[in-house]
Amino acid sequence: MERKRHRLPFKVASTTSQVSFEMKLQAIRSRGRATRLFVNVPLALAAALDMQPGERLRWQLLNRSDLRLIRLQATAPEKPVRR
Repeated sequence: MERKRHRLPFKVASTTSQVSFEMKLQAIRSRGRATRLFVNVPLALAAALDMQPGERLRWQLLNRSDLRLIRLQATAPEKPVRR
């Protein structure tokens, strides 16, 4: 079954500059359930990485202040359309 790829409205202007994104950890509290924590990926970062909804990811703990996000099955980048 092939997943539909979603187009995001952002493009990366430069691959040589280092960019940082600040995110806020969100808590979801439901009755009778343990609190769940979520991190949202900013749309510009998702576009830069060509991330798609439903992709499987894994966090790797490097130390108490550094995490590495690993894509379990990264999609192949699309070829640019020539006009």
